[in-house]
Amino acid sequence: MMRAGPPAVLLVLLAMTGPAILPVTGQPAGQAPQFRAFWVDSFGPGLYTPGQIEQLVADARAANLNAIVAQVTRRADCLCNRSVMPRTEAEIDPEPFDPLQVLIERAHGAGLEVHAWINAGIMWAPDTPPRDPSHVFHAHGPGAPERERWVLTRADGALRGGGLYFFDPGHPGAADYIAGMALSVIKNYDVDGINLDYIRYPDFNPAENVPAWGYTPVSLARFGAVTGRRDVPSPEDPEWAAWRREQITAIVRRIYLDAYAINPLVRISADTVTYGDIGGEPGRWTRSRPYREVLQDWRAWIEEGILDLNIPMNYRRRTPGPPGQREMFEVWNAFIRDHQYRRQTAIGTGLYLNTVDDSLVQIRGALATTAGGRGGAGWVGFSYRTPDRLVNERRRAPEYARAELAAALTTVPWAAPLTAAPPGTAASGSILTPPFAGPVPVPPMPWKLSPTTGHLRGAAVMANGTPADQVQVDLYDVRQRLVASRRTTGSGWFGFVDLAPGAYRLAAAGPGGAQASASVTVVAGQVAPAALVLGR
Repeated sequence: MMRAGPPAVLLVLLAMTGPAILPVTGQPAGQAPQFRAFWVDSFGPGLYTPGQIEQLVADARAANLNAIVAQVTRRADCLCNRSVMPRTEAEIDPEPFDPLQVLIERAHGAGLEVHAWINAGIMWAPDTPPRDPSHVFHAHGPGAPERERWVLTRADGALRGGGLYFFDPGHPGAADYIAGMALSVIKNYDVDGINLDYIRYPDFNPAENVPAWGYTPVSLARFGAVTGRRDVPSPEDPEWAAWRREQITAIVRRIYLDAYAINPLVRISADTVTYGDIGGEPGRWTRSRPYREVLQDWRAWIEEGILDLNIPMNYRRRTPGPPGQREMFEVWNAFIRDHQYRRQTAIGTGLYLNTVDDSLVQIRGALATTAGGRGGAGWVGFSYRTPDRLVNERRRAPEYARAELAAALTTVPWAAPLTAAPPGTAASGSILTPPFAGPVPVPPMPWKLSPTTGHLRGAAVMANGTPADQVQVDLYDVRQRLVASRRTTGSGWFGFVDLAPGAYRLAAAGPGGAQASASVTVVAGQVAPAALVLGR
């Protein structure tokens, strides 16, 4: 494809742009709010010094983005000074420099949002343990006693996949810690959002659709306690897969509701996977690889309302690429846009896999509407550090790719030949205006800004004060109709979202005939507290 006009001089100017920036103001006529962001990983430069952060903000502004999704947690550590996690071992400037705080100050000063990207499921990677003795790996890594070991185990006994140690979502302590990482950032920093990555079971399975992780003794014991089974289930056992899937969902639910109680306007997002083929037949989601292989039921999360923003990672190489990649990119986009429910979706694309021209095609495809008029809320590109295939292959410097991408997004008209025009964007040969020709605000969240529903969260304990683990909690309305049911987590936590305001009754039944009930009133825009003590 060809972009009209000579961009060379413009590219040089953009590449030389300094960090001087102005706040975002207004939006061009006809352009609705969109979420526009780079993922900024922290396994290389970008967030390590104040100067890098100033350049990042300038580059985001040059591309008319309005948000930065910054990786502040890599391996249960933090590019910040105030959280439950120790300070990262990345080569950042020494204290008192606080990367997250400086990013928030610089970005907010330029009218950009900051979303703290957290690798929720990763505990550690290197062969040598963390230098900081407070890192969770020391107390709960592979060398910890069995009950205190939070590291995932594969069915064949492996403790690492791809060189990584992962948290076991089925261990109550690990699940609480994962939630605590995100919540501590919200408590200590003025972030606009929390972005959850690796919120699933790992890859590195023996075969496609064989979810082989989760075989820690604690998880197996908890599964047996709730199902009555005493066998060791196979990885593909439907009941075992459903149990593990719910462990992930429960963590997302807890982060959503506990974050809401701290600051209801923090946007909770997740980076979700789009492996394989989604197809078009009934029941296609429950046969998909995200659902079956890594046990990430993100379609249910967005339907329940425990995400504000879904960011599916629709990473496909456009040219050259494996057969069907172009088609599957659009098939997944359509599925994503048709499953937003009452929340929002911004489609993520793999900049690192593509040329700038091919990325522009994909960005337009991500922003297009379906035949039924369904559009997404925006776009996120992976990544700031590797903004095109040539940079990823170390064939050119990233600043030149970023300048070319910024020009394509904001200033250079684009001629779309027949083979390049994404569905719903333009006819063959049309000259298109740049997709981000002017700045726009991030889409509002009406369910939070003008709420018509409320939420409920609580904890259940046994009569002796121990957490009531995996107890079913039923929620009834004033007419005694069952509204929803949830099982408590390993720490006894439970929660319900998007409830009509009014009076409700909670009822729980535990082991040995133990029971509890409580009345609670839900108020729009608030999280109602509840407590249950199970006795006979």
